[in-house]
Amino acid sequence: MKQKLKIGTRGSALALWQTNWVKNQLQKFFPDLQIDTETIKTTGDIILDSPLSKIGDKGLFTKELETALLENQIDLAVHSLKDVPTKIPDGLFIAAIAEREDSRDVFIASVNNDYQKLGNIPIGSELATGSLRRKCQLLNWRPDLKIIDIRGNLNTRFSKLDKSDWAGMVLAGAGVVRLGWENRITQVLPLDKMLPAVGQGALGIETRADDQSTVEIISRLNHKETEISVKGERALLRRLEGGCQIPIGAYGRFVKKNYRLDAVIGSLDGKIIVRDFIEGEPENSERLGVELAEILLSNGGEEILSEIK
Repeated sequence: MKQKLKIGTRGSALALWQTNWVKNQLQKFFPDLQIDTETIKTTGDIILDSPLSKIGDKGLFTKELETALLENQIDLAVHSLKDVPTKIPDGLFIAAIAEREDSRDVFIASVNNDYQKLGNIPIGSELATGSLRRKCQLLNWRPDLKIIDIRGNLNTRFSKLDKSDWAGMVLAGAGVVRLGWENRITQVLPLDKMLPAVGQGALGIETRADDQSTVEIISRLNHKETEISVKGERALLRRLEGGCQIPIGAYGRFVKKNYRLDAVIGSLDGKIIVRDFIEGEPENSERLGVELAEILLSNGGEEILSEIK
């Protein structure tokens, strides 16, 4: 067993929170293990003046960390699983998926208005989000809204919101809660209106496939129910060949003893939405993800995706 581990992380407050959480959990199991961290800038951290959809989407927040892993500069990388492409570089794999935070999106109303719920904001309001998936579902729900693209870390986004005339913004709730901003959440968005990104709310811990000692250490943090849930979502996304910048939402979870997966593909303007769900045995979550992807494609998803691509 190793005596020392080096974790690679992005430098954002959320990435550092996630890495420290992993470090603290590992030290509960292995009190004598020395754990160091190395901050690595990714393309997505460097290019902040363009929408993500304009700078490509494959590994924007993971590629540099994966290179450091392959070059033995670090032993593991901690990712928000929603940022991890479904195809992992040869020689690497996700060794553990930690227990998921609530994966739903949240509405943060502007402090300058009295509306607490997204459904109640005035017609024609401006609403900020950095995701095509959210934009598409928001416009399907409220076609009157004007969607503003927003990038940057949470502090930056809250600061932009508070200085703006926007009605509010929509973010992943997990990051807001992890960084202690939950008092700003005015509404957790219902799943029938807004499906989250694949893997949203879950942490993926990646390492080299041949580094058995690290794999053994990290595997202590794997949460089986979360792993099954997100594997179904990722199988769906892989079949749809979508990245995080294509309007695809999915949510897998256990309902009683069954696995249920809901998914949506939508046009960029939100006018066309193809949505469905599938249920089955939890051990078949990946097969169910592929089956649901086929259903969505045959019901109009194929046309939506080819138009976007």
